[in-house]
Amino acid sequence: MKIGIIGSGIVGQVLAKAFNSEGHTVQLGTRNTSKEEVVKFKNNNPKIAIGTFGETASTAELIVLAVGGTAALDAITLAGKENFTNKVVIDATNPIAAEPPVKGVLKFFTDYNNSLAEKIQSAIPEAKIVKAFSCVGNAFMYKPKFPGGKPSMFIAGNDADAKKTVTDILTSFDWETEDMGAIEAARAIEPLCILWCLPGFTKNQWGHAFKLLKL
Repeated sequence: MKIGIIGSGIVGQVLAKAFNSEGHTVQLGTRNTSKEEVVKFKNNNPKIAIGTFGETASTAELIVLAVGGTAALDAITLAGKENFTNKVVIDATNPIAAEPPVKGVLKFFTDYNNSLAEKIQSAIPEAKIVKAFSCVGNAFMYKPKFPGGKPSMFIAGNDADAKKTVTDILTSFDWETEDMGAIEAARAIEPLCILWCLPGFTKNQWGHAFKLLKL
């Protein structure tokens, strides 16, 4: 597939390289194509194209939203809302507020009765949003290796076919997918970011992922 990554930070770069490794055609979208870290990334990854948000979204078959949560809606506007119509959009964002954590607990700018994924779906209603990659650090997003086996990636979205597409991607990335249901389930998935970060902030332990155990 033609994959467009909206966001050139570390999450976007990690996922761009992952999709490229799986044989997809990848473009990394950025606000500033001449930014030093973007130029360095291009030099180190010549097979991955670089473009603006609009260029990246318009040519992609599947879009990954990988910007900071506070910038998500603005990034969608810059990319052109029409470029998301009828496309699968993987939402890897988290609604982390621009405030420091309190005793290791991140602050969100949403509450438990709403989610950033729902705000994104409302902003681009014709897109097929699937929440994924939000409950683990970027170091483990692609082919994580843990003694307990494959970890669980929790997803949510309203379109069954879109979730099947994302599940196939996650399988190729060596994840077990746990479909939590409609987009409203992102209200439960997004706070897993807070839980995932707690051991890091309080004990400097970042090497973990979640696993759903079932009978």
